[in-house]
Amino acid sequence: MPLQRRLPKRGFTNIFRKEYALVQVRDLEVFESGSRIDREALVKAGLVDKTTALVKVLANGELSKPLTVAVDKVSGGAKKKIEAAGGTVEG
Repeated sequence: MPLQRRLPKRGFTNIFRKEYALVQVRDLEVFESGSRIDREALVKAGLVDKTTALVKVLANGELSKPLTVAVDKVSGGAKKKIEAAGGTVEG
């Protein structure tokens, strides 16, 4: 039997996959009202590791302060919650 048939089959690993650090809307409550939230602010707050390249905000929780969020990705539900609290989403 040929070698390629004797070896076990393994899955596919995409070498171009992007890894995102996930931040919940409820985690943004630690910031002051009206502040601008970007990657550097999240690193200072301890919500994201500084080696992480990309950040995504998800819609778990509630937000009661108007904030300006400027990260790589924002889910649709998170965008609605941020704008309902009087904030804005950039980029």
